[in-house]
Amino acid sequence: METKCPVCENPLQPTDTGAQCEACKQDFRLEARCPDCHKPLEVLKACGAVDYFCQNGHGLISKKRVEFVPVVE
Repeated sequence: METKCPVCENPLQPTDTGAQCEACKQDFRLEARCPDCHKPLEVLKACGAVDYFCQNGHGLISKKRVEFVPVVE
């Protein structure tokens, strides 16, 4: 699934710190959300691995299923 800019709807390009829109030159932080309830996920980091946990009853979420949503700050 392609992440789109919330300002101009163009595709976002990944960066080291989140994502950037090449069209409108804005930087965004990406927030991991549950694909089932669309609420923010808890990010668990250990021994170089990154896992995602839904505190709303959906448990561990595979990275392949995580929705990354740009956050406008």
